[in-house]
Amino acid sequence: MIGTTVDSIAIIVGSLIGILFKKGINEKISKTVMNGLALCVLFIGVSNIIDTYNKFESNSMLIIIISMVIGSIIGEIIDIDKRIENLGNTIEVKLKKSGGQIAEGFVTTSLLFCIGAMAIIGSLESGLSGNHKTLFAKSIIDGITSIIFASSLGIGVMLSAISVFVYQGIITLGASFLKVILIQSVITNMTAIGGILIIGLGFNVLGMTKIKVANLLPGIFLPILYQIVTT
Repeated sequence: MIGTTVDSIAIIVGSLIGILFKKGINEKISKTVMNGLALCVLFIGVSNIIDTYNKFESNSMLIIIISMVIGSIIGEIIDIDKRIENLGNTIEVKLKKSGGQIAEGFVTTSLLFCIGAMAIIGSLESGLSGNHKTLFAKSIIDGITSIIFASSLGIGVMLSAISVFVYQGIITLGASFLKVILIQSVITNMTAIGGILIIGLGFNVLGMTKIKVANLLPGIFLPILYQIVTT
């Protein structure tokens, strides 16, 4: 759990720095920064898809589409987006903050930090061999990203450290079992779906859409279920 712990701490430290910077940034600059970040998020999403495209197997596209459809149905039934938003709003009320950005910061950065190959592969390496290099590298990226996001969205970004700790911690602790399931094709499909969700996230940050990305999140785990059923 060392790698995951370091990653979570990096997000907390980066968020604290970003919150301090926020006091000296006016609304106009903050909005421009957020637009720039949104474009970076879109770039990350597209990069994920491009990186995985050449690794697709013959049935990868079908698995991705079915996973997105079934995942969205599950997500809507559970209404993950609403539950996460309510959690953020509850925390916001308790902290007596204004501006309604805690929920947005928590949801946006939780998804951004948890969706991607580095989170999965790094956690597996950490749990199986005690190699934390990938998660250490991820912690640097997440720390810097959290500075920028927290400067615009505030303390909600810091709370995403909890999501990262739980998500990566589960993979790390269950690595010996997950190693058999998370073969290259499964990771490829999960990464591609993650890229699609990150693109949706980028559109939301730009204000172009209001996609409930959290409600699409179950889709990223369905390639694992497919692998279990077909093995």
